[in-house]
Amino acid sequence: MAQTVADQLIAQLSDAGVRRIYGIVGDSLNPIVDAVRRTGGSRKGGIDWIHVRNEEAGAFAAGAEAQLTGELAVCAGSSGPGNLHLINGLYDAHRSGAPVLAIASHLPSNQIGTSFFQETHPDRLFVECSHYCELISTVKQAPRVINAAMRHAIGLRGVAVVTIPGDLAELDAARPAPTFVLPSRAALVPDEADIRALASAIDSAKTVAIFAGIGVAGAHDEVVAFADLLAAPIGHSIRGKEYIQYDNPFDVGMTGLLGYGAAHAGIHGAELLILLGTDFPYDQFLPDGRKVMIAQVDSAPDHIGRRANVEYPIHGDVRSTIAALTALVAPKTNRRFLKKTLDRHHRLLDSVVGEYTDVETTIPIHPEFAASVLDELMSNDAIVTADTGMCNVWQARYITPNGRRRLIGSYLHGSMANALPQAIGAQLAYPGRQTVAMAGDGGLSMLMGELITAVAYKLPVKVVVFNNSTLGLVKLEMLVDGLPDFGVDVPAVDFATIAQAVGFHAVRVDDPRMLRSALTEALAHDGPTLVDIITDPNALSLPPTITADQVKGFGLALSKVVLNGGVGEAVRMARSNIRHLPGL
Repeated sequence: MAQTVADQLIAQLSDAGVRRIYGIVGDSLNPIVDAVRRTGGSRKGGIDWIHVRNEEAGAFAAGAEAQLTGELAVCAGSSGPGNLHLINGLYDAHRSGAPVLAIASHLPSNQIGTSFFQETHPDRLFVECSHYCELISTVKQAPRVINAAMRHAIGLRGVAVVTIPGDLAELDAARPAPTFVLPSRAALVPDEADIRALASAIDSAKTVAIFAGIGVAGAHDEVVAFADLLAAPIGHSIRGKEYIQYDNPFDVGMTGLLGYGAAHAGIHGAELLILLGTDFPYDQFLPDGRKVMIAQVDSAPDHIGRRANVEYPIHGDVRSTIAALTALVAPKTNRRFLKKTLDRHHRLLDSVVGEYTDVETTIPIHPEFAASVLDELMSNDAIVTADTGMCNVWQARYITPNGRRRLIGSYLHGSMANALPQAIGAQLAYPGRQTVAMAGDGGLSMLMGELITAVAYKLPVKVVVFNNSTLGLVKLEMLVDGLPDFGVDVPAVDFATIAQAVGFHAVRVDDPRMLRSALTEALAHDGPTLVDIITDPNALSLPPTITADQVKGFGLALSKVVLNGGVGEAVRMARSNIRHLPGL
């Protein structure tokens, strides 16, 4: 039997190490799906087809797999609506630097451009969320486009999209596929003059602080030793958390909307701030470059200076840059700034972030307490996904990295509904590791059908639902803007019963005294489990530094709530959040 274009495509993916494709079968995609079937699946050395319930979930799952493994992952969608569903997950993967190839099947070739049924133009639609987006129009072109797409996705760390008409996929292949090869990733050594300028600035500055992002991955020990040399506190972004927070005596937490600890004070109080491998987007939480000297180290030159005024730009990877700087700078003997910042950090952890971890009898359950118990009970090498919103806050503040745990979220795209499908991709990539999805009730509701996917593939994912029947982070945004919360509350949903109906082991917890035993049982269960935790809808999270305008807005919003007859709600909200205010 002759090899078809679809067969050739699947063979190319297999040669590149692809183990599975996430998607939903359908019309124009059928030749490719059948080529997957003929490989016999992973048990016979082929590729598995993972049938998700929404292509969006397939893209999220592929993105999580790619982030965790660093290898190419693949998702697919049929023509029109099928591949359109991919776009949200692809945006997330692309912004996360996850090497993902999306196969967007298309109309029959002779119908393209005729306003045919389901016609869209994927080769135009996906341009903004990809490094490479091309339409295959001839059989001779096909293998070269597939090869190029894979090289772009892996080499540039992001998404590549290939659009292929269904009729073309059925034709016989016309030429052999190019050999797929990629070089090892090289070190990026910074310019010597730039290094000498920054080293001189470091020696001249009385106090130095570091703010670290995902770019410190693989350089943990070097960054910690560098901070010790400079007597510099280390703050970090959410994406840098898992790579720098553990085994780090100089850690002062996060800043920004998810922040905690003394990071804000540290990066604003130093004479020189060094941004290491971070493109932290919230410039309102970064210091004014006219008041604090800022250096930025990044392997992507377009990132340097786009968030804050940078005086010392360094184009290089973190490890190479620190090695060069360490050889030039003198140790700082005055460690008063470091000690002051660390003392503040520990005080804030004890008085604010850790405030609720002893509340074992308060009903409704405080989400901070639930996250704290989950962190204590999870495996040391657990993979933890979190929905965007308050679950991101609890993940950032309470899930403790140790060098083995992995943390995933929609940190840059900020999509809802990511936690469950990302957990599915993570569990398929690492079947022997504990995978936990910290799901919000809002996020879980959007892609709840993926509970069926977990059951269908017998995936032992652990879904922990922080069920407060409200969109908590949106509520907070309204309150600090001086608006009474509106449109954020939804009817209570019993997710445990729904999960049980599709085959999960599930339990609903509304008594904090039962929480530990419920989570312990769920984490030990050999199969998909869901714990539906009824949490306080008024427990919000305020940033570590609160402006006068924000306090004014919060108070104004509560006043409006009272004027609208919600005295009881205002009182409950105040009681639930008063201890979040620093110093109280």
